[in-house]
Amino acid sequence: MTSKPLISCIIIFFNAGTEFFTEAIESVFSQTYNNWEILLVDDGSTDSSTEVALRYAQKYPDKVHYLEHENHQNRGMSAARNLGIRHARGEYITFLDADDIWLPNTLTKQAAILDSYPDAAMVYGPIQWWYSWTGEPDDIGRDFVDTPGVFLENSRTYLDTLVPPPTLFLLLLQRRISIAGMLVRHQIIERVGGFEDKFRGLYEDQVFCSKVCLQFPVFVTSQWLYKYRQHPASCCAIAEKTQKEYWHLQRTVFLNWLEQYLSEQGFIKTEAWEVLQKELWPYRHPILNSLLNRTHNTTSWIKRSVKLTIKRVLPFRVRKVKI
Repeated sequence: MTSKPLISCIIIFFNAGTEFFTEAIESVFSQTYNNWEILLVDDGSTDSSTEVALRYAQKYPDKVHYLEHENHQNRGMSAARNLGIRHARGEYITFLDADDIWLPNTLTKQAAILDSYPDAAMVYGPIQWWYSWTGEPDDIGRDFVDTPGVFLENSRTYLDTLVPPPTLFLLLLQRRISIAGMLVRHQIIERVGGFEDKFRGLYEDQVFCSKVCLQFPVFVTSQWLYKYRQHPASCCAIAEKTQKEYWHLQRTVFLNWLEQYLSEQGFIKTEAWEVLQKELWPYRHPILNSLLNRTHNTTSWIKRSVKLTIKRVLPFRVRKVKI
């Protein structure tokens, strides 16, 4: 009998294919931490990924569980994750995308942090943007580690430390950090109500992380443990290329939802509320915001022109004039 907490790994998938999906699942089996379960949540797939999930569930019934919505519906990423959460038995819960993988020591490292910091609601850290999976020479040198947990705020570096709320919430809201590859306490997920079903794709993770970081301390680790596969068929890659206007619209939906959430949770007249209003302003006053930006840019151009003229025309001793 192990004394290690059970970790529930939720992998949602929709037409995930075979190769990437299998690699994701196998990266869980390769973990040095052995007390885990996998919940494979099918969001209405019509390709071979359903068969892949069912094979794993049949072969490893004690470790792998297959879930789907009623009538094999496609209900979006948030609803799929919530389905996994409802069936999860673990004290800790983590989420792995069906085209990404973990390093072998991911769960060992993250679980040790939550064990050592009982006040931490969750732990997250840097991720590797993974291009070299293709094996192509042009992609070999493109990998890099994005360190969303390394940032300066008031001359302080938040790294390998427990960050109190709402610090990370504010930085996430201002798009100064991103959060991925987190391990979360099950009870915290229940307290914040899990994911929001209305966010089917874009911003679904930011909604969840905002709810956690607004109210609870979060540990930011310097260790990168997650490989974020870069390929043209990923959800984010498709949105970047073909749905830029939709992405802009979804941010408006996210900010409006957040305003209602903060109001309901009693965060009016707080720093979080003030920062949110600043983020909302350009979306609610797009014409005025555009005019102000244009004026600012024009003013800056005029200042630069005047300074350049001063340098060219005036004697050196009178050049140091402030514009």
